[in-house]
Amino acid sequence: MTRQVRIANVAMGDGAPIVIQSMTNTDTADVAATVMQVAELARAGSELVRVTVNTREAAAAVPKIREKLLSMNIEVPLIGDFHFNGHKLLTEVPACAEALDKLRINPGNVGKGDKRDEQFAQLIDIACQFNKPVRIGVNGGSLDPVLLARLMDENLRRPHPKNTNGIMREAMVASALESAAQAEKLGLPSNAIILSCKVSGMQDLIAIYRDLAARCDYPLHLGLTEAGIGDAGIVASTAALAVLLQEGIGDTIRVSLTPEPGSARTREVRIAREILQAMERRSFTPRVIACPGCGRTTSIFFQELAQDVQNYVHLKMPEWSRRHPGVEAMTLAVMGCVVNGPGESRQVNLGISLPGAGEDPVAPVYADGERITCLRGDNIPLQFKAMIDDYVVRKYS
Repeated sequence: MTRQVRIANVAMGDGAPIVIQSMTNTDTADVAATVMQVAELARAGSELVRVTVNTREAAAAVPKIREKLLSMNIEVPLIGDFHFNGHKLLTEVPACAEALDKLRINPGNVGKGDKRDEQFAQLIDIACQFNKPVRIGVNGGSLDPVLLARLMDENLRRPHPKNTNGIMREAMVASALESAAQAEKLGLPSNAIILSCKVSGMQDLIAIYRDLAARCDYPLHLGLTEAGIGDAGIVASTAALAVLLQEGIGDTIRVSLTPEPGSARTREVRIAREILQAMERRSFTPRVIACPGCGRTTSIFFQELAQDVQNYVHLKMPEWSRRHPGVEAMTLAVMGCVVNGPGESRQVNLGISLPGAGEDPVAPVYADGERITCLRGDNIPLQFKAMIDDYVVRKYS
C-alpha cells in the first residue's frame, strides 16, 4: 500500500481511486487558449491537468488561468511542469507557485554539475514554502548523465555486468529514489512526494515500475511516454498500463498520445478512463457489450442498435450521474443471435438478444438474469431505450 498524497481536493494512494491526469499542449502564456483546453480536459474526466511553465510569461499567466477557471466553476488541480529554469521562474513569480496545486520536477534537467543540487534545493524550498506536493518525474530521454555515468562505472566493476538497457533501468529507479531522499532531507514531507519513471518501451516501463514499487511506498504516476499516434499509441499504452495495474502498481495514470492532426486532446482522457474501466479499477459510465457479428448476423440491425444504445448512454450520463448514483457500474448487452445472446444478456443488468438469420423475429429482453419481455416490430430501439430509462430509475433510485 502506498502512502496518501493530497493534491487540492484529489487524494492519491493509500487505496484511493486511481487518478487520471492529462497535459495541455497550448502555449501557457496564451491564457484564453489554455483555459479552454484545461476546461475541455476536465470536462472529459481529467482529474489533474498539467501545464508547461517554461517562460516568465507562462509563469505569470498561471494565476490568471486559475482565476478564469474558478470563474467557470472548474476546480481541477493544476500542475506546473518545470524543466531547466523552474527554480528561477518560481522565485521571480511566486504567484505562480501559489496558484499551482503541484510541481513536477525532472531531476535529469534541474541543473548541471555543482548547480544541480543548489537548484533542486531551491525548487524543494519553494514547494515547502507554499505547501505544494511534488512529482519527481524521471524520463528516459533526459536521464541525469552524471548518475548514469556513475552507475556505468560501478557496473564495469561487477563480476557479471548488466547490459546497457539494464543500467538504464537501474539509473531511472536510482534517480527517482535518490531525488526523493534528497527532497525529504531538504524538508519536503514524505506524504508530499509522487514518483514517476517514464520511458517509451513497454517492457522497460514494466520492469522499472516493478522495481520502483518494490523499493518505496510513494504514490506512483504511470505512463508510457511518447507512446505514439493513433491505434499504435493506444495499444502500447494499454498493454503496458494493464500489466502494472493488474499487479496493483500505480496510483495515477496518463495516456500520452500524439494527437492526430485536428483531433481533440481529450482523446487521451477517454482512453485512460476506458483502461481503468476495462481493468475494473473504476467505473465511469455504463458499459455496453455487443457481439462482433458473424454469418448468423447478416443484418446490420444489431450493429446499429449497439451504436444507438452507446450514444444514448453517453447522452443520458450527465443526468443519470446526478440523480442515480451507482449507475456508472451498470452493464448493458446488445447481442446479435441465439448462440450467445440469451446467455450474455442474462449475465448483465439489462440485455437484449436480437434475432439472427433464420431465427424467429422476436428479441427477448433480460433484466438481472430473468427474461422480462420479448420485443418485435420496427420500434425495438425506442422500446429498449425506454426500458433502460425505467431500469435506471428503479435500480439506482
